[in-house]
Amino acid sequence: MPEPKQRTSLAQRVVHLWEKRDTPEAKHLFKYSMVSVIATIMSFAVLFLVFGVLKLWGPIASTVFANLSATIPSYYLNRKWVWGKGGRSHLVKEIIPFWSLAAIGIVVSMGGATLARHISKVQHLSHVEQTVLVLVANLVSFGVFWVLKFVIFNRMFHVHTLEELDELVEAA
Repeated sequence: MPEPKQRTSLAQRVVHLWEKRDTPEAKHLFKYSMVSVIATIMSFAVLFLVFGVLKLWGPIASTVFANLSATIPSYYLNRKWVWGKGGRSHLVKEIIPFWSLAAIGIVVSMGGATLARHISKVQHLSHVEQTVLVLVANLVSFGVFWVLKFVIFNRMFHVHTLEELDELVEAA
């Protein structure tokens, strides 16, 4: 009978990750994280500009516009820089799954913006306070999907299954 696996502490996991930092999977995770940072900064900047400064639209329309604006470069950065894909995008294997997830993320962010709008009205928040609340709601909404999208994008753009990735990391 095999021995039960011992639970590893957070410190042990951090050390393990540090030791595996030069693996292809770790590099993908780092690049994916950087694309997420870029997309988040872009989304925040656009949302701050169109909602907070210019007051073009309400929180929901501004959130949708900001996230669509950030999703386009996110697709190309993920595809080319993170997973090294070139040439034409594959409609069924790349474009549809990516934009489906992006749409889900945008719908969730719309929910966050709706909640932020409601709280703002109930609490009689100033426009500055409402802007901060909408920005935070946007961040939380997309934070929920970050790990899920990495797993799915890894399957779309890379050839390894999750089990194979675990084995590769252990072998490295």
